[in-house]
Amino acid sequence: MRIAVTGSIATDHLMMFAGKFTDTLIAEKLDKISVSFLVRDLEIRRGGVAGNIAYGLGCLGLKPLLVGSVGQDFAEYASWLTTHGVDVSGVRTSETRHTARFTGTNDETGNQIASFYPGAMSEDGEIDIISLANANAVDLVVIGAGDPAAMQRFTADCRAAGLKFAADFSQQVAFLDGESMRTLIEGAAYLFSNEYEAAAIEQKTGWTGEDILDRVETWVVTLGSAGARVERKGADPVVVGPVGDATLVEPTGSGDAFRSGFLAATEWGLPTERAIQLGNLMAVHALEVVGPQEYDLTPAALADRAKHVYGAEAAEEIAAHLPA
Repeated sequence: MRIAVTGSIATDHLMMFAGKFTDTLIAEKLDKISVSFLVRDLEIRRGGVAGNIAYGLGCLGLKPLLVGSVGQDFAEYASWLTTHGVDVSGVRTSETRHTARFTGTNDETGNQIASFYPGAMSEDGEIDIISLANANAVDLVVIGAGDPAAMQRFTADCRAAGLKFAADFSQQVAFLDGESMRTLIEGAAYLFSNEYEAAAIEQKTGWTGEDILDRVETWVVTLGSAGARVERKGADPVVVGPVGDATLVEPTGSGDAFRSGFLAATEWGLPTERAIQLGNLMAVHALEVVGPQEYDLTPAALADRAKHVYGAEAAEEIAAHLPA
């Protein structure tokens, strides 16, 4: 299965606040909020949900096609992705806008306050996803958080062409309204969300969990420190616990890394339990470094950790598909 990944391609500016946001925010005054957090670190890293997912898939040997719009400042980032197994031929360069930029501040408990400048991403709607998919023998398009109009177009085009797609709203959950979400969900092969996003999707769409499972083949919900859950209509949920010895350093991109592991294992034909396990293992790789693409994926080390956390059989099945 060849996977194309759409969504944001961005530079991340990551900061750490030595405290808890909840100790600073006053619930009764949130309607007039004006706060500033003194941060101790600033890390500038490559990111964006599409870039992050593609990076993880590339490290796992899948050679994904990255699709999106960037600025003239993308050359070094493109070289990095290419070195790590990502096909960047589906990326277009804007003549006037910079590459998108994400700015996030994390507190000591892993909570995050962030903002996002779309830049060149605003031109994603000019991309013909079906022509790219046909030219590159793509079997699945991940429609990640990006320009909302482009997300709608990519979804409609995939649905019309009978091309499998995955819906992944992530940071756009706050922006999208219920009607937009309903359109993006209908007919998806996969719907990805975390627990908060799942609740927001149900609230905004007015659909129950059962209603959503009537419309998607597979709903994947990450549960943070509790692992992840996969649901399908008419089947019992599959829940897999976390990597218990994980050390939180910085959370940005851990959800994207999970998606790369889950999709890779699914492409390899491994069962759902294994797909969640590899997703959890990949998420921890991103969680234990500063920046969503700063982790090194060593097959032997990944297999050893899989054995330690999930047992010898899981490790053997996963290791059999890892790149040399």
